[in-house]
Amino acid sequence: MIKTYVALGANLGEPLLAFQYALEKVNAHIHCAVEAVSNVYRSKAFEAEGPDYLNAVALVMTDLSAPELLVLLQDIEIRAGRVRAYHHQPRTLDLDLLFYGQGRIESANLKIPHPRWRERAFVLRPLQDIAEHWVSPEDLQAVKAQPIEKLGPLQWHASP
Repeated sequence: MIKTYVALGANLGEPLLAFQYALEKVNAHIHCAVEAVSNVYRSKAFEAEGPDYLNAVALVMTDLSAPELLVLLQDIEIRAGRVRAYHHQPRTLDLDLLFYGQGRIESANLKIPHPRWRERAFVLRPLQDIAEHWVSPEDLQAVKAQPIEKLGPLQWHASP
């Protein structure tokens, strides 16, 4: 099994319900297991307009390939009402594959590690909750001007 990290974000509809839905769907997949989930954070829309976002990060163990996991995540986004009409639009659910083990991937559809993960407080702060080794003090210092509020743990339960 490969250790992956998935960022969850949403600023339309019911973000917490969307996160619960996404985690349940990922965890229910025969080749995936959600091992840990960060606290939920609220932040202003970054490089975009719209309502505040809620964000979290999940540790997912999988034996899917990175492209297969991406397809699964995008399918879950679509089922949660995600529309991709334009760049940085508000969304009901956004699932970004941040890391796939120690792998590096550069393709038209997938870049691992996620190319801008170090530039965003809404990724770094939740990632720090469950994978402190990925986040340096310098990373946090670089995003300190981005307002972010810790809301607390995400309540979700794996399906039996």
